[in-house]
Amino acid sequence: MKAIVQDAYGSADLLELREVERPVPRDDEVLVEIRAAGLGPEVWHLMTGRPLVARAVLGLRKPKNPVQGWDGAGRVEAVGAKVADFKPGDEVFGNCEGSFAEFARAKAAKIAHKPAGLSFEQAAALPVSGMTAYQALSGPGRPKPGQKVLVIGASGGVGCYAVQLAALYGAEVTGVCGPGGADFVRAQGAAHVIDYTTEDITGGPHRYDVVIDNAGQRPLPVLRRVLAPRGTLVIVGGEGGTAMFGGLSRGLRAVLLSPLVGQNLRNLVSVARREDLLALKDLAEDGKLVAPVDRTYPLAETAEAVRHLEKGHPRGKLVITVP
Repeated sequence: MKAIVQDAYGSADLLELREVERPVPRDDEVLVEIRAAGLGPEVWHLMTGRPLVARAVLGLRKPKNPVQGWDGAGRVEAVGAKVADFKPGDEVFGNCEGSFAEFARAKAAKIAHKPAGLSFEQAAALPVSGMTAYQALSGPGRPKPGQKVLVIGASGGVGCYAVQLAALYGAEVTGVCGPGGADFVRAQGAAHVIDYTTEDITGGPHRYDVVIDNAGQRPLPVLRRVLAPRGTLVIVGGEGGTAMFGGLSRGLRAVLLSPLVGQNLRNLVSVARREDLLALKDLAEDGKLVAPVDRTYPLAETAEAVRHLEKGHPRGKLVITVP
């Protein structure tokens, strides 16, 4: 089968389209014929091997799994001996290991049947980013109707879903994005938009009940200044920081500080769960959640897609299509 392969950590220049062996599903897995795969910042982090501490899991000197990609949507080709919920031919979406390929393995517990009415491209844009936003806005992070929510990085893959979900829950949403993204962010449900190139998030009069930080560049004291005294901050991702720990050190500081202050400071590590996929599936089928696709790239142009992710500001998700 054809797949995008990476033999060493580094830039997108190391991504190559090659013929590799088709994976064989384990007992609790299915083999998915991939039709589309989502591309988000998590792929870029895995490609570069940053932060360095992550290599303890990813592989010390080179990636353990040379085929990139996590989001996937396609048709079930084969099922493992212990899989009862899926059969060959089923259309599915979810967490697929090595989804930048014609076929990929997926744990049955981390996929679900594709939402009716969504294309494979739209379905592939939903799992990782959608589940991350859904989990960020769960528990203490779920706003009550009428509360104020600030979403930083509102035009990106996680941010666009966070804006939609917060608005769906009845919150008054303010989205932070770059130049040219305001119309897109408003279309997701934001009542207000801040262009971070011309306005500081601390410059306004508002204090927010929930702050979702997807961008990762602002210091913790700045985020706390815009947070209500009893508000909840959810730090998503690990942008910025040192080469060794990236933005993880900021998230750790937030967790350690939280018991000492009135504000609830969280660091989110998203986990792929079928129950969350099913919740997103229901919302998508009811028309309450939209999967915005910024643009698509064929499998052979995956490296170019990653370069666009690095230097641009995609509005929604980038998606790799597999013929």
